[in-house]
Amino acid sequence: MSFKKPLIIDIEGNSYNDGPGIRSVVFFKGCPMDCFWCQNPESKKIAPELWWDQNKCIDCGDCIEVCPEGAISTDNPFYIDRYLCTLCWECVEVCPSKAMTRKGLEMSVEEIVEKVVKYKPFFDRSGGGVTLSGGEPTLFVEFTSALLKRFKKEGIHTLLETAGLFDVEPFESRILPFVDIIYYDIKFIDPMEHKRYCGVTNDRILDNFILLHNKLQSGHVELLPRTPLIPGITDSEKNIHELTEFYTRHQVQKAVLLTNNPVWIQKLEKIGQKATFDDIDPIRKFYDDEKKNEIKDYFFKQGLEMIFG
Repeated sequence: MSFKKPLIIDIEGNSYNDGPGIRSVVFFKGCPMDCFWCQNPESKKIAPELWWDQNKCIDCGDCIEVCPEGAISTDNPFYIDRYLCTLCWECVEVCPSKAMTRKGLEMSVEEIVEKVVKYKPFFDRSGGGVTLSGGEPTLFVEFTSALLKRFKKEGIHTLLETAGLFDVEPFESRILPFVDIIYYDIKFIDPMEHKRYCGVTNDRILDNFILLHNKLQSGHVELLPRTPLIPGITDSEKNIHELTEFYTRHQVQKAVLLTNNPVWIQKLEKIGQKATFDDIDPIRKFYDDEKKNEIKDYFFKQGLEMIFG
């Protein structure tokens, strides 16, 4: 079968944070949204990117010597001139400490399955499985469908993480039959807030969720809405209240809360970028436990079960 192959950033072998049990997580590259706090900023662009980890760099100078464009220099505070770099990957080939790496490799369905299936004994014992994350796996409907189908053939539990910005008809016919759990991101209810922080409005996202929620209430697939708690942004009193109203109106009983992890700011620097909002001090820290539990208790009082993902 011929279909568009995504680039894969990584396949994480043993994760405890991306669904039930021990899981392998397949990270797709490419996303139709631009959430400024994205935990995996290297997954936004559909094209490969050069990643430089300063903490791993041993200052050997091999990358400087082989770069045909002179794009790498110790005189540059960012080390790499991204405008000169042509992504020839020669620096990656010679880097002895793996400080220089390529983010985004083309892999076949069988190559991915081969890497994941070796963990099946751990999945079986822990109630785990495989999670497709990103980026956005639904950008590649046919590939994602074929991959999920192969995992089900191997008897592996499947979980899909999505931002919900997809065409619902191919999603229902090509992806839904092979998924056990869907983590469905609902970041805001207000469309203008969503556009401000995520680059697009959320009309289709909310419409798709309502449609799937109504369809799946009596089905075999568990649909869990998921909200990242970003200090001063998604955890505002207004947004929490609007989320509660939305869930109550559509009889949602269970949802997932994610807490801010400031590591994404360091990831931005590794791909030559920086945070785009001026006031990012509140999100440079891990999320406050007291605030987290206050929000959970508020949802609970409204009849909603919230779990932390």
